[in-house]
Amino acid sequence: MNTEEMRRQLRALTDRAEITDLLDRYMRSLDDGVFDEEWARAFHTEDVTAEMPIGTVHGRDAVLARIRGGMALFDRTVHLGTNAVIEIDGDRATARGAQLSTHVLADGSGSVFISAGHADTGLVRTADGWRISASALRVVWTQGPPPRLPAGFGAAQAV
Repeated sequence: MNTEEMRRQLRALTDRAEITDLLDRYMRSLDDGVFDEEWARAFHTEDVTAEMPIGTVHGRDAVLARIRGGMALFDRTVHLGTNAVIEIDGDRATARGAQLSTHVLADGSGSVFISAGHADTGLVRTADGWRISASALRVVWTQGPPPRLPAGFGAAQAV
């Protein structure tokens, strides 16, 4: 194996490790509950599009607002992301993995709402490292009572 091939392989491994770390940190951040501008910049591009069960939004500020509002519906959560298949093409990548999310509702009932599905993520390499440029969470099944959504949440909005 020549030096150039070794560099290419090392870059591919490094990219894969950085993307895996970003996705893992994102899942953990949902449970930490700190959703501010620093959080948004650490994970998303400025022009990100996010398709979530509580609507589709475009732009980092809109994602921040939607995540902040959505996560406020829960007292506690545990988000697990696993089995991500990562495809890298230069400065762009895709990842598809499974997501299992357990939520204790904030309505005082103590009810638990669980959702499971697939997370499809588009990523781009930026000057600050890999960032999420597009995401779509497609829920396959749920268990338990869902949270009561405030006005403005729910059906996907035009982007």
